[in-house]
Amino acid sequence: MKFSEKWLRELVNPAIDTQGLVDQVTMAGLEVDEVDAAAKEFSGVVVGEILTAEQHPNADKLQVCTVSSGSEEFQVVCGAPNARAGLKTAFATVGAVLPTPDGKTFKIKKAKLRQVESFGMLCAEDELGISDGHDGIMELPADAPVGTCIREYLNLDDAIIDVDLTPNRGDCLSITGLAREVGVLNKAPVTFIDAPDVAATIDDQFTVELKDSADCPRYVGRVIRNINPQAETPLWMKQKLERSGVRSIDPVVDVTNFILLELGQPMHAFDLDKLKGGIVVRRAEQGEKLVLLDGQEVELNADTLTISDAQGPVAMAGIMGGEPTSVSTDTQNIFLESAFFNPISIAGRARSYGLHTDSSHRFERGVDWQLQTKAINRATALLLEIVGGEAGPVVETVDQDALPSERHVVLRQSKVNSMLAFAMPPAEIEEILTRLGLGVEKTSTEGEWNVSVPSYRFDIAIEVDLIEELARVYGYNNLPVRTPMASMPIKPQDETLVTLHNVRRALTALGYQEAITYSFIEAGLQKKFDDRYDAIALANPISAEMAVMRTSIWPGLVKAVQHNQNRQQSRVRMFESGQRFLPTGGDEIIQENVVAGVITGPRDPEGWNAGKDAVDFFDIKGDLESLLSLGGAADEFSFVADRHVALHPGQTARIERNGEAVGFVGALHPNLIKDLGLNSTVYLFEINQAALCQGKLPRYEEISKFPESRRDLALIVDESVAFESIRQITEKQAGEFIKEVTLFDVYQGQGIETGRKSLAVGLTWQHPSRTLNDEEINSAIDAVVSALASKLSATLRE
Repeated sequence: MKFSEKWLRELVNPAIDTQGLVDQVTMAGLEVDEVDAAAKEFSGVVVGEILTAEQHPNADKLQVCTVSSGSEEFQVVCGAPNARAGLKTAFATVGAVLPTPDGKTFKIKKAKLRQVESFGMLCAEDELGISDGHDGIMELPADAPVGTCIREYLNLDDAIIDVDLTPNRGDCLSITGLAREVGVLNKAPVTFIDAPDVAATIDDQFTVELKDSADCPRYVGRVIRNINPQAETPLWMKQKLERSGVRSIDPVVDVTNFILLELGQPMHAFDLDKLKGGIVVRRAEQGEKLVLLDGQEVELNADTLTISDAQGPVAMAGIMGGEPTSVSTDTQNIFLESAFFNPISIAGRARSYGLHTDSSHRFERGVDWQLQTKAINRATALLLEIVGGEAGPVVETVDQDALPSERHVVLRQSKVNSMLAFAMPPAEIEEILTRLGLGVEKTSTEGEWNVSVPSYRFDIAIEVDLIEELARVYGYNNLPVRTPMASMPIKPQDETLVTLHNVRRALTALGYQEAITYSFIEAGLQKKFDDRYDAIALANPISAEMAVMRTSIWPGLVKAVQHNQNRQQSRVRMFESGQRFLPTGGDEIIQENVVAGVITGPRDPEGWNAGKDAVDFFDIKGDLESLLSLGGAADEFSFVADRHVALHPGQTARIERNGEAVGFVGALHPNLIKDLGLNSTVYLFEINQAALCQGKLPRYEEISKFPESRRDLALIVDESVAFESIRQITEKQAGEFIKEVTLFDVYQGQGIETGRKSLAVGLTWQHPSRTLNDEEINSAIDAVVSALASKLSATLRE
């Protein structure tokens, strides 16, 4: 909001300069964006009167004028088309210093234009740095005193201050609100606008009906007849409007805009003779049309509040009036309105039509709900003074039950001291709140006040709002600086748990990139990845591709692979930690945290020393095993051959922990690869996060000083036998001192029967207190071979 400093100082005049005022309101939360001078620096310019204006003898577009400066007469050559006898204008005498557009100055000298001497210059507004417009020389009122310094006459030694208000401070969107604020900050007296009731001289009224009183609980109107449409807005009002960024239009419109700036109450004036029937405040019917004051035609939505007459909408309530019923130069009778609209009913409506007006800006933030009658009386007094006329009685239509009620907030001294970090004296608390216009009453409890909030402070609703006001007025820069003190005991952390952060770091170290995919997927894709659960459908999905809640993270990751391959990214490694949503058959949903990963493409990044082998099942299985080892409980996990609807029938393993299924790993099913248009084999894993992150507490064991003993066995087994089965049997039969069972070779081919394979297994023993002898090792070997033969039909390879 822009405002004139001189206008503000008419209401409150603290003993500080412009910069001090700017700094003060900024520190109080009303940030100043810009400060501009009302006019550029110049001197030697007075109010002049053109006595005569005759055609230049040697130029068609020039006139030779006789100009009076009050004490002397001068001949001035002027090219302005509006230069004429009797006009009072700005006259720069010889020696005057004027500004230039580039910030410099020049001095007016005696000159000769087309052989005619000129002693001075008649000035336009842009030539004095008052505005950017140039429509000819300035036209001053007929009563302007000739010879008066133009800076003094036009109050040009003024600053235009632009304040950027936060949405909660709608009370400062007026010069009265700003004056109230400056008065509070400086403990200075404020001259508030007096608006006594204007007595009616005619009985004319215009009926008003509130069909939507929840959105418009109060509507005040007044008829004024027989105004003078040829009257002009006084200079002082034009100046205040223009310095506030509002263009002067005509006296009636200017007065309503002036009230908006002065009191903060938006108003509108209708041409009474263009209204039909009475005023009805109602919601628009969908599709109703209205031509606005700016000339554009809008099609109204059903949620838009309108001011209507018998023929239809005549204004968008709180936003903009309609052009057909607007005031014009022929208007003689007007209907003034001043209403209170619920901020919720106006918020966002202007933006939905691509509009933003001074009225909507204020109504969205909240207008004083007790201001309407005062505003209409103030406007009436100004209009009668400027355009004359006869005023009818003020007609107020109100729904008391729908109006906001007076708010009361309890303020405690202890809470003030706690939040401001110092003990503010009770007398100062009461003094600040009273200066803010709040009613302060002590309660029966010591150190407690009951504070009544005025109608113009929509932003004060709870105790902390009052404390914020105390801090703001006291001065944020005056508050003490203290180091916060608090008891901060260290929260115990379970050492057996592996944090998700460490899981992410481990996967990142393995070359994976973290992905975040949508929790909602397409129903058909969901069924291709999970035939066990029926996914939960959304009641109102964003699109068909996001219609159900995922029961697995795989669909999102595979779609991400598809996205990357379509953009020529052949090597992809991604993981995601998130939730899957499993139905229970009832109203409950199981939200299970899982970690999933996907790899495809070359095993190594492209490079001169890198191979071109593609990843396979054992690459992703190895990555998964490195995750399982983070908690030191890798021996509790096992991989069991299984089937999964989304995985290759021959490359699928169920992940188990102590016999309980916790996830799957394998190659994506070839049919899915074909359906999704993928150009390489894709390998995936998904594991329950709780099972992955639950580890074992590390325990110290003394390192044996005695040598290890190792024996290698070449076993021939059926090709369906997994090494995991051999490992489990071997560890069980090899005795308590078995340290490691390692698979170091797999062979199928010549010398091995079809359907069989050779597994070379290394067994390592170590005793903590002595060296194991051959008899003990041989006995253990015999037990292992015998158990493998009976349980797996294993034989030793010759």
